[in-house]
Amino acid sequence: MASSSIRIEGVDAAYGSVRVLEDVSLDVRAGETVVLLGTNGNGKSTLIKCIMGLLKPLKGRIAVTIDGTAHDLAGLTTVEIVDLGIALVPEGRRLFPRLSVEENLLLGAFRKKARAALADNLAFCYEAFPRLAERRRQLAGSMSGGEQQMLALGRALMLAPKILIVDEPSVGLAPVLVSRTVDTIKELKERYGLTVLMAEQNFTQALRIADRGYVIVHGRIAFEGKSADELNNNELIRKFYLGL
Repeated sequence: MASSSIRIEGVDAAYGSVRVLEDVSLDVRAGETVVLLGTNGNGKSTLIKCIMGLLKPLKGRIAVTIDGTAHDLAGLTTVEIVDLGIALVPEGRRLFPRLSVEENLLLGAFRKKARAALADNLAFCYEAFPRLAERRRQLAGSMSGGEQQMLALGRALMLAPKILIVDEPSVGLAPVLVSRTVDTIKELKERYGLTVLMAEQNFTQALRIADRGYVIVHGRIAFEGKSADELNNNELIRKFYLGL
């Protein structure tokens, strides 16, 4: 069973003099899939950068529990955060286009625990994504958008993560591929006992796999839904976010 979680308390963040996040608090309990919903420019990716150590918050606290052990992420480098078992599937996938599928996957296995189980994790990836096994020698840059998203998810799995953070998996994908990608995230979460935080602007698709979620507007948490139904049926959010 998953025993890894995230707690974010009162985080402010900025790029220079431009304040992007204000007093953001959220938590992802062990084994949950929590979605962070919001349109472009509202701070979703900035919060993920803060979690991953790519941007230092101005104030607030970001803590994780991994297999029952608490860690304060303040002051840790991105490498140290990843080494705890926190994997990011970045927006836009960020693959190495001139490397093969398998080479991209192997690059995901750089933390010590992942290196020790590299062969097993690679086998898991190819079982989860048979298309990647078929195309292991193909250059990543020559694959379709949907296949590249599968490769980005597979690369994250190679880390042997406890917590999976997915930033905008729907970007650049046709609707049918968005649906397939979201289903795959759910399957991976259940199969590997992951805790998942997914930032997404595709409200309908995100709610298909969410246990609960938050809506971020202009860098602040505007609404917390304690279930997918509560998010879906909130009139204020439907009007503000969906224009209904």
